[in-house]
Order: sequence, then C-alpha cells, then structure tokens
Amino acid sequence: MSARAVLDGPFGPMTLSERDGLIDRLEWRALPGEATPLLGEAVRQLAAYFDRRLTRFDLPFAFLPGLAGEVQRAMVAIPFGETRTYGDLSRTIGAPAQAVGQACGANPLPILIPCHRVLAASGLGGYSAPGGIETKVALLRLEGAASLLI
Repeated sequence: MSARAVLDGPFGPMTLSERDGLIDRLEWRALPGEATPLLGEAVRQLAAYFDRRLTRFDLPFAFLPGLAGEVQRAMVAIPFGETRTYGDLSRTIGAPAQAVGQACGANPLPILIPCHRVLAASGLGGYSAPGGIETKVALLRLEGAASLLI
C-alpha cells in the first residue's frame, strides 16, 4: 500500500502522497494508503493553512526535473498573499511564458507549491483543480490576495 494521508479540506477530500521521504502529490480525492509521520505533518500544515494559521509550508517536496522543477521552485518563492504573472516567472527562470503556464498546469502539488498565485498578465489564467478558476479565487481570497484580482 502506498504512503498516503487524507485531509477533509474546504474543497473536499485531498490525498497527500509521499515517496522516498518527499511529499510528491496532492490529489483532490480520497485515496487509500498508510500514513507516515511526514504525511501526518503535511496534513497538519495543510489544515493550519486552511485555518489561516500557516503562511509557509515547511515540508520536503519532490520537485519535478528540468524546467517544471524550476517553475515549481519559483512558485514556492512567491510569498503568501502575493501573486506573480506567468511573464514574471518567465523572466525569473528564462523560459517562455507558455512553458511556464504548462508547468504550472502540471504541478502535482497544488496549494503546497502555490500555482494558484500565478496569474495571466490580464486576468486570472487557468487552474487545473476541481472547481477551476473558482477554486483559484477562493485560495487567493483565503490568503488575502483578493484585492489583487480587481
């Protein structure tokens, strides 16, 4: 059985997965598995985030290889309550904005690696989680970044 733990969050059940001592996936559904101490801590931190008691995750993540991993690291650097554009990240890592957008959409650790904080130059951009843009807006509101959406 895989190392997994489920949190009943505000958007429904979320399953966190661990591989080789790293958090490697957040899925928007409940999946069976055995929890580990690291997953217990990840669930605790995610619950604290939703309760507005945590603004930065302190967990070991399994970053993807190549450009996608660079984009993930750039997203982790975006502070709680702030946003960046795909173009901002494009300039930061020296890759086309379209490739940055694709990497954001492929992020296997939404919320923990905050792809919801990345916006289009003139609008919200996309969000691949259930609920799509509404979920993205809800996360930005939770972080107090809703004024940036106007």
